[in-house]
Amino acid sequence: MSFRNEFELLLRARYPLIYIPTYEEERVEVVIKEESQNQGNRTVYTWDFVDGYGGNPNDAGFGRRNPLQALEFVEKLPASAAAVFVLRDFHRFLEDVSVSRKLRNLAKLLKSQPKNVVILSPKLAIPEDLGEVLTVLEFPLPAPPEIKVEIERLLLATRQSIDPKFLDELVRSCQGLSMERIRRVLARAIAFHGELQPEDVELVLEEKRQTIRQTQILDFYPTTEKISDIGGLDNLKDWLLRRGGGFTEKARAYGLPYPRGLLLVGIQGTGKSLTAKAIAHHWHLPLLRLDVGRLFASLVGESESRTRQMIQVAEALAPCILWIDEIDKAFSGLNSKGDAGTTSRVFGTFITWLAEKTSPVFVVATANDIQALPPEMLRKGRFDEIFFVGLPSQEERQEIFTVHLSRLRSHNLNNYNIQRLAYETPDFSGAEIEQTLVEAMHIGFSQNRDFTSDDILEAASQIIPLARTATEQIQFLQEWAKAGKARLASKHSSLSDRIGRQLP
Repeated sequence: MSFRNEFELLLRARYPLIYIPTYEEERVEVVIKEESQNQGNRTVYTWDFVDGYGGNPNDAGFGRRNPLQALEFVEKLPASAAAVFVLRDFHRFLEDVSVSRKLRNLAKLLKSQPKNVVILSPKLAIPEDLGEVLTVLEFPLPAPPEIKVEIERLLLATRQSIDPKFLDELVRSCQGLSMERIRRVLARAIAFHGELQPEDVELVLEEKRQTIRQTQILDFYPTTEKISDIGGLDNLKDWLLRRGGGFTEKARAYGLPYPRGLLLVGIQGTGKSLTAKAIAHHWHLPLLRLDVGRLFASLVGESESRTRQMIQVAEALAPCILWIDEIDKAFSGLNSKGDAGTTSRVFGTFITWLAEKTSPVFVVATANDIQALPPEMLRKGRFDEIFFVGLPSQEERQEIFTVHLSRLRSHNLNNYNIQRLAYETPDFSGAEIEQTLVEAMHIGFSQNRDFTSDDILEAASQIIPLARTATEQIQFLQEWAKAGKARLASKHSSLSDRIGRQLP
């Protein structure tokens, strides 16, 4: 049910006290006035602490700097007068015993009168003694059709026409922002360029960063990595490319639900985190990184509160990518009794949200130790797919060397024997290949020359890959994946070129 329909229903049902937590004061007041007009042409009275009541000349300034007097004004009007009283920032006074008592008295009185008191607040803060008399009504951020109308209004004012695909992308980027922020960032773009341009999507993402900086739980990650920067993992990349349009209105019209998320399980250093960054860049969505450790706090109930806050922030910035790195470490102590069940409650809130969320928040979770993950996390419905990211095959190592060397030495890439380098580095992960190149560059730099293929091979001979120090863990993961528990991220298996191969 939409906000308009719910608010209209509460007016007709004579709910006396309505609490609306929102930062969009101006936008919600427009809706309140429109619905009040539709419900018997009710008069709307608006109060704030500085100016008191406004609008009606006879009552202008009444209740100025006096919240109790503002409530007494409700009783001052005739019992038959249909009205809606909007009280701005009134959450600040709810702890006052006289205000609290007056509100509970009004709750009884207004049940028989066509009057409603609406409290507007930028946050939800309800004292325990008012929990039974206040009805909370969520006011959503602008929906895509509303954003599209606003952008088209600006385009009409500037006499500009843009490509429908760019318009759709701009609408998607603006989701999660208030209408005031949308107007502000689009006005900034028009003032800078004289018109809206495709690169203005980055300005919209910067506005979203402003929101993230206000929280201590999530980090906003700038992304420059591309899908092409990932060497190998062809099955995973194909899967991601097919879902690139899953957040568009065209997909909604087709009947597709929003993509839910992805769990990447595998060996350290194989590109799981890089994949999360590349998804955000390719889909032009903000990347939010969750450090699960920040959810846990010492005070009773605070961890659960932080979890709910994290969910609210992520959904407010949707569509977005929520990246949870090494989720296996976060919930590895789930069965421990040492935290009075806090981990279990946080985990329960989180996986319930994963299963039931309808918002366009695409969750990318990575894990190295599949044994540490609770079985509930692996159940179908939490994620769209579970991929196993193993060690790169020889063909994939060639791609990884090519990606890195193209970035480091694009002018003389042909000087490197990439095929030999890939052949001589079995068991190496992508991260270990990158470190090998860094070490080779140190060798060349220390001798005042460019590094060569021989330098890379010398550096590789000095590195002991994780595959040899954690053989049992990697073997378990490989067997787990081969048993059909997860989809393989790579088209080429790395098992064949690992057998019997050792570095010289």
